[in-house]
Amino acid sequence: MSLPLFFVDADVLSGTLSLDEATSRHVSQVLRMKMGDPLLLTNGAGKKATAVIHEQGKKTCGVVISSVEDTDRQAPEITIAISLTKNTGRFEWFLEKATEIGINTIVPLVCDRTEKTHFRPDRMKNILVSAMLQSRQYWLPELKDPVSFRAWVSQTKEGNKWIAHCLEEKKVSIQSATVNTVICIGPEGDFTPDEITLALQNGFRPVTLGENRLRTETAGMVAATLLRIG
Repeated sequence: MSLPLFFVDADVLSGTLSLDEATSRHVSQVLRMKMGDPLLLTNGAGKKATAVIHEQGKKTCGVVISSVEDTDRQAPEITIAISLTKNTGRFEWFLEKATEIGINTIVPLVCDRTEKTHFRPDRMKNILVSAMLQSRQYWLPELKDPVSFRAWVSQTKEGNKWIAHCLEEKKVSIQSATVNTVICIGPEGDFTPDEITLALQNGFRPVTLGENRLRTETAGMVAATLLRIG
C-alpha cells in the first residue's frame, strides 16, 4: 500500500518539520495516523521525502525526514496559455485536470473577448496542490499571473508555438509533443481576427482540436491530453 503523500511549502526538506494545521488535522483525525507512522512529503519542486511522525497534537504534527530523493519532471515541457472564463469554476476544473495530466506551465490569458478577469492565486494554488497530490506527482505546475494575450504572444519566443481557434483556415492536427510546446486557447467567442493575425505574425501556427466546437476549459483539457499522452 502506498504511503500517504502531503505537500510542504518549503524550499528545503530536511531535519524536522511541522506540518500546517490543515495537513496535521488530516493526518491525525482523518487518516488516524500515529507516532512513528511513515509518510511522504513533497514541496512541488521535484522532491520526494520519506518522513516519520515524531510529534502529534490536535492541530499540530511534527515529522522527522529520513530520506529525500529528486524526481524527474515530465518532458518535453508543455505550456498551455488559456483565457480566463466567465464561470470561475470552469477555469478551476481545467487547472485540476491539467495538473493531473502533467502540464508544466499554465498562463491565464486576458483576451479581447475575455468576460471575467477575477483571479484568486491562493485558491488556484490550493487546487493545483490537491490535484498534484491526488495524482501522486512531485512537480507542481507553474501558474503565471494573468497577462494580456497581445503582450504574451509578442513576448513568447521559444518552443513549438500553436494557437487553437475557430476560423476557417488550413490547420495542422495536434499530436503528442516531442519538443517544448506552447498552445493558446481562447475565450468564449474565440480569439478575435486581429488576435489571430498577431499570433500568426509572431510564429504561432493554427492547430485543430477536432471538428466539434469546444468550451474553453474543454479545449484546454483536450489539448493537454493530446500533447502529453497522445
